[in-house]
Amino acid sequence: MYTLTSISAQTKNILRLEPSGWWIGMKNPNLMLLAYGDSLSFYNAEVNIPGVNITNIKKVENKNYLFIYLNISDKARAGNYEIHFTKAGKADVISLFQLWNRVYGSSNRIGFNASDVIYLIMPDRFANGDTTNDNMPGMTDKVNWKDPVARHGGDIKGISEHISYITSLGVTAIWNTPLMENNQPNFSYHGYAITDFYKIDPRFGTNEDYRKLSQQCHNSGLKLIMDVVLNHCGLKHWWMNDLPTADWVHTFPVFTRSNYKLGTTADIHASLYDRNLDVNGWFDNSMPDLNYDNELLLTYMIQNSIWWIEYAGLDGLRVDTYPYVEKARTAQWIQAIFAEYPNFNVVGEVWEGSVSKICYWQKDFPSHDGYNSHLPALMDFPLAYAIQTAFNEKDGWNEGLSRLYNVLTDDYLYPNPNDLVVFGENHDMARIYDYLGKDIRKFKMAMTFIATVRGIPQILYGSEILMEANGSHDHPLIRKDFPGGWPGDTINSFTYAGRNTQQNEAFDYLVKLLQYRKNHPVLHTGTLTHFIPADGIYVYFRELNNQAVMVLFNNNDNESRTIETARYNEILSKYTTGKDILTGVNIPDLKKIEVPAKSALVVELSN
Repeated sequence: MYTLTSISAQTKNILRLEPSGWWIGMKNPNLMLLAYGDSLSFYNAEVNIPGVNITNIKKVENKNYLFIYLNISDKARAGNYEIHFTKAGKADVISLFQLWNRVYGSSNRIGFNASDVIYLIMPDRFANGDTTNDNMPGMTDKVNWKDPVARHGGDIKGISEHISYITSLGVTAIWNTPLMENNQPNFSYHGYAITDFYKIDPRFGTNEDYRKLSQQCHNSGLKLIMDVVLNHCGLKHWWMNDLPTADWVHTFPVFTRSNYKLGTTADIHASLYDRNLDVNGWFDNSMPDLNYDNELLLTYMIQNSIWWIEYAGLDGLRVDTYPYVEKARTAQWIQAIFAEYPNFNVVGEVWEGSVSKICYWQKDFPSHDGYNSHLPALMDFPLAYAIQTAFNEKDGWNEGLSRLYNVLTDDYLYPNPNDLVVFGENHDMARIYDYLGKDIRKFKMAMTFIATVRGIPQILYGSEILMEANGSHDHPLIRKDFPGGWPGDTINSFTYAGRNTQQNEAFDYLVKLLQYRKNHPVLHTGTLTHFIPADGIYVYFRELNNQAVMVLFNNNDNESRTIETARYNEILSKYTTGKDILTGVNIPDLKKIEVPAKSALVVELSN
């Protein structure tokens, strides 16, 4: 379908044309091409493509760039075309450009939502399906399995080969950390220092491999979410050697790092100095901070995101370091995406521990300054911190299960709490099994909460087999290889035989939870009603139409509790019996329910 052509051999002066192809019939028919080559501003661009017109050509201070604005009408036809760059009337340079017919469309595409469970994968550490691409020509960071900060060789084929395993978990969406080229000299495996925004890193595969992965996911009932990085690029990005404009990235007399104080954006008392440093400072010395007040860059990145959505048929985006970009510009970016894909979804990483700090970033929050991010979904960091702690503590006014309760009582601050992604760990945090003291009882309670509370659950690869980091918060130790994903692995945890008894216990428990959730909309969009935790017991209900689920937690270490349920009669009075969805045991009398120590029950209620 799509054949991405490289620049013609005739085009010795043209080093880049981005994007090199676009679609007919987009809602926005306008496209900006970035053309880069030796002294290109001394040339004039010409197209002879039916239905396509050049509406503007913009030259900038760097004479090696031209920005060409096209209008692609519905009369255009798919095919391979040429853009001619002429000087003194002579056609000196030719660059190839492609037009494609749309395959996926806009309005019929439904993004991820509360009916989904997201499985987070770090591709380099998940599975190595193709050892021939471990080290590729021109790629500076090489595979070294013994080095925890080096590349280990996981790739797109490794994910593709384990789609059936992923679907068996009951998850319905994959979010993989960035797959775009990261040609950095070291520490490139994580993918967050992108050096080419239009190219899959060849050590992961090709653009076509990624598109095929998306098709495979869709054929298997999975959605695919791309991790995008707007705030920064990699220091070795090709344009860093020859920036289009001096203000393409934020620069300082000496290296200046962000202060990482995200709260300065909404803080009514914040100084301009602190607020600007948060947004304009570099995230790291290998990650130049992009300047979205540059309209050319903003347009470039809007188009890049739309390009990948259309090319791969994506179902959502996860945006790294979301608040570190100029907030008015991210609002423009996301509005452009939703203008093209009105039923899409985007989740932003706003790493703050309090609801009052992150609610500002959700779409339609009534902010004091009139700002609207237009961002539908947020990662629920406040709830993540509570999950990591609650099951370790004895219950008190603000401790233990009250931590979960207290975070949920702040849901009134969110315009849409159902569009929060709920998790206990991610690729930047210690493993949830470590947080919970390697206690499988606590692990089960945490997974039960994540699977049954409001929002969109997210599970990190390896959680299902109790992957641990030995108590470490160090990134390389958190991001271990999945056992069985590499040729020569003596243990294959993708199989039942390759997991020990406790791992299979955790695996089976999580699968039961997620498979039940998958088939019961009451846990997707049902109303949440919870009751104040007392004596180590926390109870909440999810209700939708005539369906109801009761979730009970007993956080006491050694005491089984028989719960007198009269307190919950405002809901329970509508039901007569129940069934424990994890054991299948019927509960004929709802007046008293026994919950073992350090455990959770999920009870399907019936009339």
